[in-house]
Amino acid sequence: MNRERIVVGITGASGAVYGVTLVQTLLERDFEVHLVVTEAGWQVLGEELGWDTTDRGAALERSLSAGRPGRLVWHGLRDYGAPIASGSFRTRGMVVIPCSMGTLSGIASGASGNLLERAADVMLKEGRSLVLVPRETPLNAIHLENMLRLARMGARIVPAMPAFYHRPKTVDDLVRFVVGKVLDACGVDHALFRRWGEDGP
Repeated sequence: MNRERIVVGITGASGAVYGVTLVQTLLERDFEVHLVVTEAGWQVLGEELGWDTTDRGAALERSLSAGRPGRLVWHGLRDYGAPIASGSFRTRGMVVIPCSMGTLSGIASGASGNLLERAADVMLKEGRSLVLVPRETPLNAIHLENMLRLARMGARIVPAMPAFYHRPKTVDDLVRFVVGKVLDACGVDHALFRRWGEDGP
């Protein structure tokens, strides 16, 4: 069976739960998820979510893959031979969630300083979907200029800004809203939150 592929990057910005929830949701929808995590991203997974990242592969299997029908493929940050480093490897697109300002700067400048930045550069050069979920506040002029530059290149900027019209009752509700907006930007169907104008439960 040929699963649809999507690339996900998790960086060291606060909000690791957004990236984890997105990957879990995509796997539950039977996607093949190609995951890249920065070193700071691993640190935040440990600090915010309590992950034991001594054995990173085991941590991913335990927290992301277990019991989900999709396929998770994990790539090392310096693995420039990974398929996602090439435009000939076809994917639906890429999401960087959460996206640190350092990573956003690297993507905006075309630095390709690691596999995550290179994969994002591939999305831009191939005209594929690139969704960035910045999680920083307050924003300075450099942050805003980099976001504008990337938006002009065709990237979608989906800040981690939960709404409240769906009357969230838990932190999970707020997380699911942001992840749902990301899936909307990727064109992936979901029912993670109640949309404006829809009847409540």
